[in-house]
Amino acid sequence: MKRNSQGLKQRPSHDTEREFGGTLGALCIPILLPLTVMFLICVSRSPEASLLQWPPALPSTDQLWDPLAPVLLLGWISLHALLYVLPLGKVSEGLVLRNGMRLKYPINGFHSLCISGVLLMLLLGLGAPLGSLFELLLPLAACAIAGSYLFSLYLYIRSFWVPSHALALGGNTGNPLYDFFIGRELNPRIGNFDLKYFCELRPGLIGWVVINLGMLMKEVELRGSPSLAMILVNSFQLLYVADALWNEEAVLTTMDIVHDGFGFMLVFGDLAWVPFTYGMQAAFLVVHPQALSSLGAAAIIALNGVGYYVFRKSNSQKNQFRRDPTHPSVARLETIATATGKRLLVSGWWGLVRHPNYLGDLLMALAWSLPCGFSHLLPYFYVIYFAVLLIHREDRDERQCRTKYGLAWDTYCQRVPYRIFPYVY
Repeated sequence: MKRNSQGLKQRPSHDTEREFGGTLGALCIPILLPLTVMFLICVSRSPEASLLQWPPALPSTDQLWDPLAPVLLLGWISLHALLYVLPLGKVSEGLVLRNGMRLKYPINGFHSLCISGVLLMLLLGLGAPLGSLFELLLPLAACAIAGSYLFSLYLYIRSFWVPSHALALGGNTGNPLYDFFIGRELNPRIGNFDLKYFCELRPGLIGWVVINLGMLMKEVELRGSPSLAMILVNSFQLLYVADALWNEEAVLTTMDIVHDGFGFMLVFGDLAWVPFTYGMQAAFLVVHPQALSSLGAAAIIALNGVGYYVFRKSNSQKNQFRRDPTHPSVARLETIATATGKRLLVSGWWGLVRHPNYLGDLLMALAWSLPCGFSHLLPYFYVIYFAVLLIHREDRDERQCRTKYGLAWDTYCQRVPYRIFPYVY
């Protein structure tokens, strides 16, 4: 057994339920997902753009490495680390930890997005070739993947010098492979700089918007102007990122911050998976332009609008209820009492399905892919992946809530039988 910084023995919680397939998942996922990122980028720029093409065309060493890539990546992360510590916005407290403390977090992600936007406009005005990001996608992804492994190793090693109460309940199993993957420490910090919170909404999420803009500028280089499809994809995804950062405080109550340790799963997801796969539609459109009618564009905009409305309204209702159940906007909603003293919403958006925010998320995901047409499956990879992710996440939520709320959760499930899709699932 290891000793923490206070000399206390840390006993591995071997009886903790293991997620994501346990040891097998912890072995396969860190190998398969990085390969998937590289595969998707390669396929998106091939003439066929076929996910079924086998064996896939392997990139050469020259395509995987560019000395500019690590410089850009480290510079980008450093910029956002600087913006993180600037005295912008307010400071908010997270939920109460096991030791009774509440950590403080700077709520200035939207400021970082705006400052990044101004800097990008200045660079474009100075003639910076932002379209070159298209050629740099593979080297940047390779660097982000390598950096994710190294950063995760650092997080795993440092976790053996923290107090036992600072460890995630599910990340201290005693299995090094699984703990490295799922994350041992819940809220790793360097001073007041929270590493997990920083990565959750800053370099990767805003980087996704920058990569999309690079794809748009590449299309301008190739065809003289951006297509309507490219404009829609950029606009929809910028709205999504801006919304996440505008409502940044809400992330403090999410599973990622409250429950999951900070290991390879979240590090890779934040720094590599999100920026290099979530915007696959824009990369696809550079090589495979699509014509989009005004009527088709209007229908897609309406679908994204409906999805965004459901997503934002349901999340706002949940967050308001958690912060102040007596607020006029939620005080009249019907609830169920639980043994923990908390109450469960059974009316409003949360009386429609158990996860209306997931429903809105999936409607938006579909709207992001539809501008790419129906001739290829690749642009719909995100929709398929996201549906699997949210169904799995919903299942994790279900198990945790049943353990936490017991009979009250069974009553809630009887009142709200559908999980994500009304009358379907």
